[in-house]
Amino acid sequence: MAIWICKTCGAHFPPNDAPPASCPICEDERQFVPEGGQEWLAREALVTTHANEWSELEPNLIEIAVSPAIGIGQRALLVLSPHGNILWDCTAILDKKTRDRILELGGIKAICLSHPHFYTGMVEWSEALGGVPILLHQADLAYVTRPSAHIQPWQGDRHDVLPGIALHRLGGHFEGSSVLEWQGGASGKGALLVGDTIHVVAERGWVTFMYSFPNLIPLPAREVRRIADRAVEIRFDRIYGPWRDKFISSNAKDSVARSAERYIRLLES
Repeated sequence: MAIWICKTCGAHFPPNDAPPASCPICEDERQFVPEGGQEWLAREALVTTHANEWSELEPNLIEIAVSPAIGIGQRALLVLSPHGNILWDCTAILDKKTRDRILELGGIKAICLSHPHFYTGMVEWSEALGGVPILLHQADLAYVTRPSAHIQPWQGDRHDVLPGIALHRLGGHFEGSSVLEWQGGASGKGALLVGDTIHVVAERGWVTFMYSFPNLIPLPAREVRRIADRAVEIRFDRIYGPWRDKFISSNAKDSVARSAERYIRLLES
């Protein structure tokens, strides 16, 4: 039996002889089913064709991305801390070289997820690294396509993972959309790992907020205002977005506030 991966979004499904009939992540209005229909990849067939690439973004923060890209090109971020390491979001595969390297660095204490589009290979990662807890918000539990006993849903608006590392539910893109506060980032000024909850855009120093990115469905002003108000409560100076080269190196809290004001002004004008 194969572990089937949706070629379009990278979601994993339980082992089966035949691929699933559909992908609920793609059928959700925030994503899309390709014109030619759903296609599937057998996980085992990717061993010799795909691998994870590593890149240090700053001291104690490593980007891990699959090459060639699978799904929407998700990347994971490995946060190294004195209290243990955390994986933020997931990629669609975990190769042996990456597994061994992570274990050499002390393994990871938890896998933390921003939202369902980055769940991808979370169960594979957890099992390969010793049954690591998978922390995702209870509000998005219905979007899990490969169930696992290692999934530990959390509730509320804040969950402390390790000293200096906390999850914050901001909502918006999904009800449970979350960000990771890393107080040790940016030379101690604090970094925010945001997934798509606060989306870093092409113009440096700006972000945006969307219900659906591929389908260009905006969020209502009240949601953007709520996200911006919650972000004020978090300590950070730098933001790392979900894609390569998408970050705001400094004064990121001001960027979020300024971007939210522009967004709301244009919606309400």
